[in-house]
Amino acid sequence: MGNKPKLTIEDFESAKSNNDLLALIDEKKISISKVENELFYEKELRCLQIELVKLQQWIAKNNKRVAVIFEGRDAAGKGGNIRRFMEHLNPRSSRLVALNKPTEVERGQWYFQRYIKELPNPGEIVFFDRSWYNRAVVEPVMGFCTEAQYRKFLVQVPEFEHMLYEDGVVVIKFWLSITKKEQLRRFDARMGNPLKHWKFSPVDKKGQELWDKYTYYKEEMFTNTHTTYCPWTIIKTNTKKVARLEAIRHVLSKFDYDGKEEAMTNLNPDPNIVMRYYRSIVQND
Repeated sequence: MGNKPKLTIEDFESAKSNNDLLALIDEKKISISKVENELFYEKELRCLQIELVKLQQWIAKNNKRVAVIFEGRDAAGKGGNIRRFMEHLNPRSSRLVALNKPTEVERGQWYFQRYIKELPNPGEIVFFDRSWYNRAVVEPVMGFCTEAQYRKFLVQVPEFEHMLYEDGVVVIKFWLSITKKEQLRRFDARMGNPLKHWKFSPVDKKGQELWDKYTYYKEEMFTNTHTTYCPWTIIKTNTKKVARLEAIRHVLSKFDYDGKEEAMTNLNPDPNIVMRYYRSIVQND
């Protein structure tokens, strides 16, 4: 194999502008696709985050209540997505909800009670990093609830969400879909990064081992809780950055907020990445 073409010190010194540098790169047939993809991502993210700021101002001005739920297997990218949503929002009217396991008192309450107090107030947008849907997948897979509790939940959740819908609360439900192979790759990356060790838990370790069991309960959840008034939106998340952009586009597409027509980028999500749940749909997981 020959040596790959490279830029020399002389090339950099001779280039008087970015265009000169790009011409040299083209002349030497040097691939910069990774750099171009990163630049595209950063530009798109900035444009979409500007729109999120506009949306938040519209929500506050009109006393709307918006809840965005992120569900998915471990390492599917829930936290990373939420961080890009919230990065430039006003913390006075946006919140992250990521509840710990229920206390002894909460275990004796109606299951939805601890989530109700976290619902958005007028003028607020709230992001749920996992939600009441813990009882639909994680809890039955890991044996954290009884069969009776699980069955009661499936009956009650459509009624609960219909009450929210009737009262004007906008609930957007995301399922971040990841392949088994990509989940394992991300687990390994976490273990190799000391800054991400905290993300890895004993429950995560079971994710690969119990993959098919997770799949069964996920499908049961969709079948019982995908409704016209509160549908599930699936996002393919094997490519993290693409998934982040498309999730933001989907949320923006749901509202007719002030200044939307002046957006500097496309606000319609890619239907190959973002789709409503249907039983016949081909999913990553």
